Amino acid sequence: MRILLLLAVAILSPLVANIPARATSVAQLEQAAKEGDIKAETNLGLAYYYGQGVPQDYTQAVYWFRKAAEKGYAVAEDRLGVAYYYGLGVSKDYTQAVYWFRKAAEQGYASAEANLGAVYSEGEGGTHDYTQAVYWYRKAAAQGNVDAEGGLGLAYFKGQGVPQDYTQAAFWYWRAANHGDAVAASILGHAYFRGLGVTPDYTQGVHWLRKAAEKGVPEAQHALGVAYEYGRGVTRDSSEAISWYRKAAAQGDADAKKRLARLEGGGN
Repeated sequence: MRILLLLAVAILSPLVANIPARATSVAQLEQAAKEGDIKAETNLGLAYYYGQGVPQDYTQAVYWFRKAAEKGYAVAEDRLGVAYYYGLGVSKDYTQAVYWFRKAAEQGYASAEANLGAVYSEGEGGTHDYTQAVYWYRKAAAQGNVDAEGGLGLAYFKGQGVPQDYTQAAFWYWRAANHGDAVAASILGHAYFRGLGVTPDYTQGVHWLRKAAEKGVPEAQHALGVAYEYGRGVTRDSSEAISWYRKAAAQGDADAKKRLARLEGGGN
């Protein structure tokens, strides 16, 4: 879930894994998995999960994740948690999701720590506990997990599990934005325009909005259009404003559509 000026952590962030693309490689992987190799079991699960080298099959993915997870392999435990959270290959079950996320998180696996924080923050299945969310986000953020950094930004912005602190919120959004999170970059750009936790600075605002807008974040595209329309942090340029409004409008931004209609109609 993505909200303007707020960042909710995406629970499912694709794992980087060496998944063989050729059928012969998948066959070798399957053989190793059948012999009980936990990394092979997990990677075979990922192959089925993403449909790489084999037909996509969530049931088979879960089968192989469970094999490795039951041997205590954190990566597989985390992926099994994701499967239960979304109901992919198994019935949706938040209790089971938390169980497997926690198993992996207690081994220090950053993705699972961030996922557990997200579950506590979002409160799915009655698990709302902002203090626990912050606890797990901090652990994952200490390992550079971008989702957890954004989660801490949200926690400080809203005062959930920590005292509200826009300066700390901006810091964590900055960390996430520097790690490539486009939504965090958009939030940070807005923060610079509004002076929330940072000294107001249109130039910096435009810098971060552009990073987000170029990655397709509609709120950033809209805001960048406003910057060009009124010359805030950039030279005033109606053509550029129209270009960015069009991009935002194409993604359903209602205010961008109104601004676009006004500019294209020759309004002020």
